[in-house]
Amino acid sequence: MPVGTHGALKAMTPAQVDDAGAQIILSNTYHLHLKPGEHLVEKAGGLHQFMHWPKPILTDSGGFQVFSLPKKEITDSGVFFKHEINGDRIFIGPREATGIQNCLGADIIMAFDECIPYPASHDYSSKSIKKTLRWAETCLNTHNRQDQALFGIVQGSVYDDLRRECAEALTAMDFPGYAIGGVSVGEGLELLKKVVDYTEPHLPEDKPRYLMGVGLPEDILASIERGMDMFDCVIPTRYARSATLFTRRGKIRITNRRYRRDFFPVDPSCTCYCCANFTRAYLHHLFNANEVLSATLAAIHNVRFYLDMVAAARVAIEANDYPSFKSAFLEEYQRDDGQPGR
Repeated sequence: MPVGTHGALKAMTPAQVDDAGAQIILSNTYHLHLKPGEHLVEKAGGLHQFMHWPKPILTDSGGFQVFSLPKKEITDSGVFFKHEINGDRIFIGPREATGIQNCLGADIIMAFDECIPYPASHDYSSKSIKKTLRWAETCLNTHNRQDQALFGIVQGSVYDDLRRECAEALTAMDFPGYAIGGVSVGEGLELLKKVVDYTEPHLPEDKPRYLMGVGLPEDILASIERGMDMFDCVIPTRYARSATLFTRRGKIRITNRRYRRDFFPVDPSCTCYCCANFTRAYLHHLFNANEVLSATLAAIHNVRFYLDMVAAARVAIEANDYPSFKSAFLEEYQRDDGQPGR
């Protein structure tokens, strides 16, 4: 799911996101609450109308953003923090996060949870998941829109017993979908795989399983293999703005001098608008000239790369051939030679 934090994907229009093949996008509850405010969005007809995106939208609860703030006060009922613009003291708890998301009107909304930092002690993590479970129950009781699916979020740091405890308790609450949170906080791919391995067996197979904030292509492919269905990350557009593009043969830094006279597409196997019409030399020029178009073309390509990758993964799963697909994809991708596939 491409990420439009403030109700927009950076450097891309909704039409370009749609053309790239996105079926659902993600926006951020915390940021939209601060600016422009959920009541303005509601008055505009909801987030779909406000940002002119007719397909599904998922809003996260804001928990990750709130708990990553440097000066916050965590209580049993929620979190106090300072408004990043005017310095006002603000409170968000499970009732508030659910109410904000009800106003925003996304199709999938997330329960408010405590995003546990890494590393965290077993004792702290144990107390934290009990808080997350209480808050999840409050979110369920507060949620008042039948047209929105509320997902619960499994926490528990890197501890097998806590992930199991949290997953089983949330499953008993019978959410329409479940997410694994707290896995994009610096733990690395090996621990990420272990956390998913710990958690997945305790989540129902007949409901969506969403791995939050993940990630690089190799992270996503490893997690699909472990039964995850949904992913979001800012990497495709963030890397695009810094001139890093994904290709079937690895990432390339398009500002590198080697691309100054390279008249191949970014990725000859890609059919996105960027690759169909422009060369690496042109993108190299745009970035060096600091043209806004550079970020747009790079974002169009990167988002399409990710969406093509997961579409191919789905085809392989349906053909019962995912392991060989993953192996072949990574063998080519990890060459990382930046050369056109010719």
